[in-house]
Amino acid sequence: MKWTRCVIPLLVVCLLTAACGAQQPQEPQPGQFVFTRENFPRLDGSTSTVPLGQAIASVLLGESREDVSDLVQFSKTTQSYRNLMNGSADLLIAAEPAETIWEEKEAQGFDWEMAPFAVDGLVFLVNADNPVDSLTTEQIQKIYTGEITNWSQVGGEDREIVPFQRNATAGSQTAMIQQVMGELPLMDAPAEYVRGEMGDLIEAVAAYDNSPAAIGYTVYYYAEDMEMADGLKLLSVDGVSPSDETIRSGEYPFLNNYYVLTAAGLAEDDPAKVLYDWILSEEGQRLVAHEGYVSVLDVGTEASS
Repeated sequence: MKWTRCVIPLLVVCLLTAACGAQQPQEPQPGQFVFTRENFPRLDGSTSTVPLGQAIASVLLGESREDVSDLVQFSKTTQSYRNLMNGSADLLIAAEPAETIWEEKEAQGFDWEMAPFAVDGLVFLVNADNPVDSLTTEQIQKIYTGEITNWSQVGGEDREIVPFQRNATAGSQTAMIQQVMGELPLMDAPAEYVRGEMGDLIEAVAAYDNSPAAIGYTVYYYAEDMEMADGLKLLSVDGVSPSDETIRSGEYPFLNNYYVLTAAGLAEDDPAKVLYDWILSEEGQRLVAHEGYVSVLDVGTEASS
């Protein structure tokens, strides 16, 4: 599949091959908006949206992913919101912020424009050799409050459960607290069971003590589409397996949006506003889907030519 000229209301010119190798942009027509390195918005966001940020910059600038990597140095979820508010970022593609960010926004009187562009699921991972294939929400809650401590209590082997967590400012940790735990307190995990990077958590669950004792959580996109789950399996929750279909339909229980954000009140021809609108357009949503995210619009993965 090959990306060609994108005809959208704001007429952005973009080209991309399926392998994301850059081509020279076609000559713009009068009235078309063309992104350049000089006017390209300063991007920031979550770890799990780095691949999308690279794809967006590659498409709109006509450069390879490698060449645009300097434009996609994301600060992770919590800090990216702070960077938007302090003026050091122009546009975010990020998971929902922690409650502290909403409080800081209110205190600063900052106003942003925010809309979901993709939906994701918080998924639970175990070693592929673990015989447990499914957990209920209540079982997951009890594992992470410390009430359930052995896999035999949930239909598995007589083996201690080792529950990994993310760091407090991670988007997946926010999702875990808000969507799964609710008012229930997460147990205080030993430092060695808390991982600051998604990849580290996934690797730790896969390799812990060369046994299927561990469990952890991440977002569906990161586990499935970045092929980070080798040697692992995704658990069904309340009998529903995470997939593109069950996440988009809302059947899977733990859902979280990815958002695109800019400062409120930007002019329609401001580059950040142009990019914001493009990501939400049908053409932008096709790129979102092409990159393996579950787009808000059910557009498939074929770009128009």
